[in-house]
Amino acid sequence: MEIVADGVEVTGPHGPLLEPTSLRVESGRLLFVTGRAESGRTALALVLSGRMRPRRGTVRLDGTTGTATLRDTVAVVDAPQITEPEPSVPIHHVVAEELSLAGHRSGRRAVREWLSEHRLDGHATQRFENLPTATRTSLLIKLARHRSGIRALVLDSPDRHGGDPLDWCLPAQQEARRGYAVVVLCAPHSVGTLSVTPARLGRKNHIGEHHIDEHRPDTAMPTADPRTPGRTGTTSPSGRQRTEDAR
Repeated sequence: MEIVADGVEVTGPHGPLLEPTSLRVESGRLLFVTGRAESGRTALALVLSGRMRPRRGTVRLDGTTGTATLRDTVAVVDAPQITEPEPSVPIHHVVAEELSLAGHRSGRRAVREWLSEHRLDGHATQRFENLPTATRTSLLIKLARHRSGIRALVLDSPDRHGGDPLDWCLPAQQEARRGYAVVVLCAPHSVGTLSVTPARLGRKNHIGEHHIDEHRPDTAMPTADPRTPGRTGTTSPSGRQRTEDAR
């Protein structure tokens, strides 16, 4: 599966929400997209998932356009004030609601079984806002891919919760290795900490028929703690190492 955004632009009542942006991601790849908080991260997430129509530009899924197909295929994870859960509710309520929306059993027993299966039963009564970032991200990713037909995940600004970027990067990387197309929208300081090459909001990102550019930023995934002294490169899913571009 391949998702290609070509020159997508969003305008709000008070001006541009997203400057023209082009990018590409495919199954089994993790693509980081960076830009300032006000540069349209959430707008891009909604456009990529078919939940918002761009003023200009197109989003193609395997070469075809259509917002309905995108909505059925792409899940937006933790978008501020849109898909993020209410902070004060306990975890078991969050799980029950998401299971119900996905068309699964959502009674108490079903929720207990789901939490136990995912080793989260110890958090059942904890307020959602008190979850550690790693647990929060992992939980929301698992609930998102529990929906039928989901093949792509868009994580919206997981770094806004603070902590180490690895807390949300590693769960995202795991999903790419499972075969999902994964897009993470994050701040410039996060990609700097992770030492990955991102696509950028408001840029064309050199999309072509078969690639973004010769350096394939969608393959840039950390395979070790980037704080480890001496680490200078990233590896693709095949395990081959390459040196990061000088930026």
